[in-house]
Amino acid sequence: MSDFLVAIGLVLVLEGLLWAIFPWMATKLLETAATTPENSLRAAGAGAVAAGVLIVWLVRG
Repeated sequence: MSDFLVAIGLVLVLEGLLWAIFPWMATKLLETAATTPENSLRAAGAGAVAAGVLIVWLVRG
């Protein structure tokens, strides 16, 4: 459970850095995502999940 909480904390750090250091880029990414077709967003999300699972499996496996 502690590993899960550490992972959530790291996600928050990375998200926060994006907004703190590059707010203009974050806004542009949101605008781009708003105009991207739903299927493309879903495919990108599934790819990110697969990459994350693969990384965790390689590191922890």
